[in-house]
Amino acid sequence: MFDIDLWREIFQSINKNRTRSLLSGFTVTFAILLFTILFGIANGLKNTFKEAFADDVTNAIFVRSGRTTKAHKGLQAGRRIQFKNEDFNYLIDEFDHKIEFISARIYRNVSAIYKNEHNNYNVRAVHPDHQFLERTIIHEGRFINQNDLVYKNKVIVIGRLVAKDLFIKEDPLGKYLNLNGIPYKVIGIFKDKGGDNEERLIYMPVSTAQQIYGNNDYIDQINLSYKPDLTFDQAINFGNDISKKLKNRFSVANSDQRAIRVFNMASQTQGVRKMNVVLGIIILIIGLGTLTAGIVGISNIMIFIVKERTKEIGIRKALGASPRSIVSIILAESIVITTIAGYLGLLIGIGVLEWIGPSLKDYFITDPGVRPSMIITATLTLIAAGTLAGYVPAQKASNIKPIVALRND
Repeated sequence: MFDIDLWREIFQSINKNRTRSLLSGFTVTFAILLFTILFGIANGLKNTFKEAFADDVTNAIFVRSGRTTKAHKGLQAGRRIQFKNEDFNYLIDEFDHKIEFISARIYRNVSAIYKNEHNNYNVRAVHPDHQFLERTIIHEGRFINQNDLVYKNKVIVIGRLVAKDLFIKEDPLGKYLNLNGIPYKVIGIFKDKGGDNEERLIYMPVSTAQQIYGNNDYIDQINLSYKPDLTFDQAINFGNDISKKLKNRFSVANSDQRAIRVFNMASQTQGVRKMNVVLGIIILIIGLGTLTAGIVGISNIMIFIVKERTKEIGIRKALGASPRSIVSIILAESIVITTIAGYLGLLIGIGVLEWIGPSLKDYFITDPGVRPSMIITATLTLIAAGTLAGYVPAQKASNIKPIVALRND
């Protein structure tokens, strides 16, 4: 295969039969091009779903309170349901064997000042587990810990953009940031894949916020995640059990959907998984159809090439060429054309995806792209198909007697 004369002959043959070579290559290029674009778009849709859930864990359950809309057990409609620390602890005691992480949330808006810089930010007062529920990435320092809760430490963890806004080029760690007139020590800086809004947040201990903002034990929301080994049905039942027990605890009618709202990510996660599977199957069928069309095209062209070169084969045999050398030169030419054309189709496909990628965001397709390994596999499949398609007629033609081959029209 590394014979210089052989490769020179292959490229001379390709150059001499440009139309035939272009037709052979076009089939492969178009098949790989279409294959690349289809799988790129499919991956773009998957990226959209992945991005939508990048901010939180996929096994999360959010428990929010509101006002009752129905009278129940002698209590009027319109009551405000307010969670407290004891309700948070109740869930832990009741469902500890099913809970992976759990944290309360208290929301506040504050005016933050550091030296001559100031801005308004949202504060989330949380428990240490919140780091894992929110997929918070600690860039520097640390997150809130249990000691901060116990001693009600005036410490905060700030988002990357908060640090950029207020501290400019200074290192925020260890500095004191003034929030509504109260100094808090910055113990950590975090990043978040949820976007800029998530990186302009400030976290502080729940106990600190409760003491400073009202001297009470109220909480606004409870977030938790169920253990990953729970099945889909078990996760759904878990969410329903939380809703049922809390409604019973607060004397809320079971049909009242606004007093206590339990949002279970299990349903959304399951829906996305099913959609991804269906999408993958559809794209796979279309991709295989495209490759099949490419294989058929290559097969037909290979048969035509062998038939066209029958006289040439006769001359080669008359000059002493072995059947094996005749077959190998025909197949080598096919492999070279298929490989070059496949690579060209891959480059064009990637170029098209890069070009139209930004505009596809309007159609919920994010960063469409495809793994090179998949395209290489598809190209090798076409090469193998072309080789097999050409081998049989090439082998048959190589066994023809020279005088018969020379008489062939």
